[in-house]
Amino acid sequence: MMNERFPIGEFVCTEHISTEEIKSWENEIRTLPIRLKDVVNHLTDEALENTYREGSWTIRQIVHHIADSHMNAYIRFKLALTEETPTIKPYSEDKWAELPDSKLPIATSLKIIESLHERWIYLIENLTDEQLKRTFIHPDSGAVSLEKNIGIYAWHGNHHLAHIKNALK
Repeated sequence: MMNERFPIGEFVCTEHISTEEIKSWENEIRTLPIRLKDVVNHLTDEALENTYREGSWTIRQIVHHIADSHMNAYIRFKLALTEETPTIKPYSEDKWAELPDSKLPIATSLKIIESLHERWIYLIENLTDEQLKRTFIHPDSGAVSLEKNIGIYAWHGNHHLAHIKNALK
């Protein structure tokens, strides 16, 4: 039986992250905007209100959440690159998903995701091995390296893309 909450499973990371893993994750982040558009661009307003399970976010909220979450991730990358082990500020994803801007057309967030991912991938591709090891502190999960965070957000995009596909079934 499929786990509706984690349709692709939970993120799992090895202790030693290989260059090949990072390149694969980079590609997932690079291609997410196109893969996301391919699934949602043709959807009607009615279809955007579908949910992947009872009580979950709508497709519209998921698209806006991806933009919100990945903007936060990008900022965390820049903080980790410019400060010594900064402690980042978490945010209430559920409360953000209820704010008025989560009702906007998804095109606004698709533009953000596309532009943000272009910048983010350029940044990632130009990091040294030493920079990839830099960390930030998440108050809930502790120290997170940038290389691990690349994997987390590759997974995150695929995780929510699976939610959207399930909501369309």
